[in-house]
Amino acid sequence: MIGRRGFLAASAAALVVPRGGGAAEGSLLAAARRRAERPFADEPPPLPPPFAGLDYDAYRAIRPKPGAAAHLPLGPGYAFDLLPPGFYHDTPVTVEVAGPDGLRPLPFSPALFDFAPRYFPGPIPAEAPGAGFSGLRLRHPLNAPDVMDEVLVLQGASYFRAVAADTVYGLSARAVALGTGGPAPEEFPAIRRLRLTPATADRPPRIEALIDSPSLAAHLSLTPMPGAETVTRCALTLFPRRRLDAAGIAPLTSMFLKGPMQGAVADDFRPRVHDSAALRIDNGAGETLWRPLANPARVETSAFLDRDPRGFGLIQRPRAFEGFEDAEAAYHRRPTAWVRPRGDWGAGAVTLVEIPTADEFMDNIVAFWRPEAPLAPGRGHRFAYDITWSAGAPPRDGRAALRDSRSGRVHDRPGARQVVVDFATTDTALVPDLSVAGAGVAAEGLAAYPLPGGRGLRVGFQLIPGAAEVAELRLLLRDAEGRAASDVWLWRWTRARDGGV
Repeated sequence: MIGRRGFLAASAAALVVPRGGGAAEGSLLAAARRRAERPFADEPPPLPPPFAGLDYDAYRAIRPKPGAAAHLPLGPGYAFDLLPPGFYHDTPVTVEVAGPDGLRPLPFSPALFDFAPRYFPGPIPAEAPGAGFSGLRLRHPLNAPDVMDEVLVLQGASYFRAVAADTVYGLSARAVALGTGGPAPEEFPAIRRLRLTPATADRPPRIEALIDSPSLAAHLSLTPMPGAETVTRCALTLFPRRRLDAAGIAPLTSMFLKGPMQGAVADDFRPRVHDSAALRIDNGAGETLWRPLANPARVETSAFLDRDPRGFGLIQRPRAFEGFEDAEAAYHRRPTAWVRPRGDWGAGAVTLVEIPTADEFMDNIVAFWRPEAPLAPGRGHRFAYDITWSAGAPPRDGRAALRDSRSGRVHDRPGARQVVVDFATTDTALVPDLSVAGAGVAAEGLAAYPLPGGRGLRVGFQLIPGAAEVAELRLLLRDAEGRAASDVWLWRWTRARDGGV
């Protein structure tokens, strides 16, 4: 499980070969390739004062100074902040800016930051040997022409997250996932070097990152395009040091505590508590799959086999305040993140990992693409994709979309669970098609009926799991000729933490 608010960062951009550039100023892609040819031996040293041993509040009390580490220009309409080390962030990141005369390294010093006296009452050392920046924030006038809003944060391992207009930070992305949901401890490749190419009048800035870990070195190129929808255009090249059987490409990391499918997980005044409501997959077979997220009693891993997916992402809804009733966290304003591959990715599976959590302060949801073929050492493996961060929904075809789904125990029938699934259609001629997989599991009373006021078509049934521990459900609407007329609703039922249905 990943500490949220902490692990965030990433990277990207075009190659820069400045005038007179030597090996140190050459391609970061080539540097990543060379790193992979050597054994990993780059563990960071312990942080020195004043950055050592900080808790969350003390870390937040370190602020980049404007003009020194904050609001640094990065071309027309863009600026960036350099972030200090401390708390979770102990891996030093070298930052350099490309210009017409070559690369300009940005030296690290405690003097670049203000330290709140409440948490740092003594003198601040002039030097911090072995420390370095932990990442950066990108700024752009997103919501008002005279305000340089935060639009992208890169910090912690290879994590990054972005916002679109009128949204707030929520879920995160990262360069690569290694061992996520598996039996061995997860490995977190980390950014070691960032290279920034300033914006010009006709193109946004670009960020390039060199990433390293015991199992691989990597290069991530990222071009942010902020707006009503913010797009981060990514190109990832992995150079494995060993065979990678379970690499996760374009991972998205989010939080799900409770929702209408699982409201009894937390005794809470809010009807929903989550950064994302569901996993959506537009698969290579032309289907749109909709899988509500869960906060299960134990770790659950689901693999949705596919070839050349059209897109996948973690979707947040609803968009009204009343859906969450949380004025502080503003979950209704958290963005959706949608991954769209550029080019064919071949055979593999969109993989979803759901981890139990007792609160909303840990990220417990991960979704990524897992290639079917292992990634072999000795060569580069490239994946190109866009991530769209927005308050809206990804584009879709004309079939009926999933509106919502809910479930709850049937009070006068122990061992049964009522499930309702709402589709965005008023066509009562459509017929529900439900399949249930699980030893001894049954579904009864399947029926479809219109909701009041033209709100859609509801399908309801009772799930009778018997002695089963898990069941897989698949539901869609079909027309009179038997053709699919809706998205496909998927749900993995597992026993509640009290052992009930």
